[in-house]
Amino acid sequence: MKRELLTAEQLLAVSREMPEWVVATDGLERTFEFGDFIKAFSFMSAVATHCERLDHHPEWSNVYGTVRVRLTTHDRGGVTDLDVTMAELMEGLAHG
Repeated sequence: MKRELLTAEQLLAVSREMPEWVVATDGLERTFEFGDFIKAFSFMSAVATHCERLDHHPEWSNVYGTVRVRLTTHDRGGVTDLDVTMAELMEGLAHG
């Protein structure tokens, strides 16, 4: 997977395709709401296996049923295809 920074046009396309995500040049952010702590933690556990496989880890926090996520590729200083892939995986796991 490429780790090149997305262009402004590509970021605009991401914001159209994933309106739940706040898209900026330095990161993608989203808050997921689950019914309870177990569902939120199960989501995080499911995401964690993909994080290890992709060697890409989110900045995130969990309070009860809420999971706040920020994705950025630190060694590139912004958003790459890898962040978009992770966001898409999270969407699938949250709603699948």
